[in-house]
Amino acid sequence: MLIDAHCHLTGSYQKDIDIEAVLGRARLAGVCGLIAVGTDLEDSKNVLKLAQSNDNIRASLGIHPHDAKTWDSNTEQGLCALFESPLALFMGETGLDWHYDLSSREQQEYVFRAQIRLAKVLKKPLMIHTRSAPEATLRVLEEEGASMVGGVFHCFSEDLAFAKRAVDLGFYISFSGVLTFPKKTEAIREAAIWAPENRILVETDAPFLAPIPYRGKRNEPALVTHTAKCLAELRGCDISRIYNVTSDNIRALTGWGFSQ
Repeated sequence: MLIDAHCHLTGSYQKDIDIEAVLGRARLAGVCGLIAVGTDLEDSKNVLKLAQSNDNIRASLGIHPHDAKTWDSNTEQGLCALFESPLALFMGETGLDWHYDLSSREQQEYVFRAQIRLAKVLKKPLMIHTRSAPEATLRVLEEEGASMVGGVFHCFSEDLAFAKRAVDLGFYISFSGVLTFPKKTEAIREAAIWAPENRILVETDAPFLAPIPYRGKRNEPALVTHTAKCLAELRGCDISRIYNVTSDNIRALTGWGFSQ
């Protein structure tokens, strides 16, 4: 069995999704579990509803750096209420995105720090997004003592040096379809080869970043198998090893006792 460690099944970019068909294709592909991710408070509510209606879905709830501008005095209280559910396994997706700057950098850092502190109170691992802000992301995590809860660097797109610091902080590294792209991924592949076996995960980040041979099309959880295959080839192991190890890693991180 295989776990998609990060996918988006709700939100404005998934309004026309046939969720039952998507989940059916995932099951046929051997994907037995999904971590569905919220990007703002309303989306997080919808993610939790989805998890409540499907035994093979668990939730990651939080405020994406793009949506940091939506944070107000009620956001933290709203997130805390959602985390009363045992289906809410991760805090996030949170972090820094200095590529698009859809929220100001000051807003992003403030909301990032707030969610790290909340994760520590709730004892939940973090789901981290970082783009064009590697040093700042690590600095904030270090300053806030995020190693107390650990978590996942989703859609890992940094280099080996970053991967080593992430692992030292107690984080897992999740590889997406980007790993299968033939150009400009040498640094990511180097990190994928090096990463300790007990710290690797695979994901789709659906509906984005479909792996080869589906690049350019809408991504979905069933396609995480292609990323797993690429990771196995890079590490020189059988694909069943990647299936088992990455599933075991999700279980170790969250305690989720999923079944096939």
